Amino acid sequence: MAQSGVSVNPECISAFNELKLGKDLKWIIYKISDDWKEIVVEETSREADYNAFRDRLVNAKSKDKRGNEGIGGRYAVYDVEYELEGGEGSRSKITFITWCPDAAAQYPRMMYSSSKEAIKRALNGLAADIQANDEEDIEFESVKQRVSKGR
Repeated sequence: MAQSGVSVNPECISAFNELKLGKDLKWIIYKISDDWKEIVVEETSREADYNAFRDRLVNAKSKDKRGNEGIGGRYAVYDVEYELEGGEGSRSKITFITWCPDAAAQYPRMMYSSSKEAIKRALNGLAADIQANDEEDIEFESVKQRVSKGR
């Protein structure tokens, strides 16, 4: 359980293991439930369309403590594939993304920030971790550049 008191639903781990071991899934988006008590799977996909994935994050909505809907944060896992320079082949890295836009309300930002470690600890096998606070942070080229630094 996180410092925030938010727990990780077991379905989060099952979906991650399906992505990691089966390689059937390409990405998973997690959210904190509307009652702010647990992290749950919001959506999974087998499609390798990064733009569709990015659009889901950018357009995410969360409710604040009063129940008003606004810009929301999310956690996500994306299996980033990229080519190495010089024709050395391709690589794939399972990347954890924390989407916590600066424009989101204070309560959702605080909850996503303070609950991050709980889900990261539950997902064994993450190769990279990206904190994204604006749309440029989750452009594919930006993500690829950050993930491929260690080759």
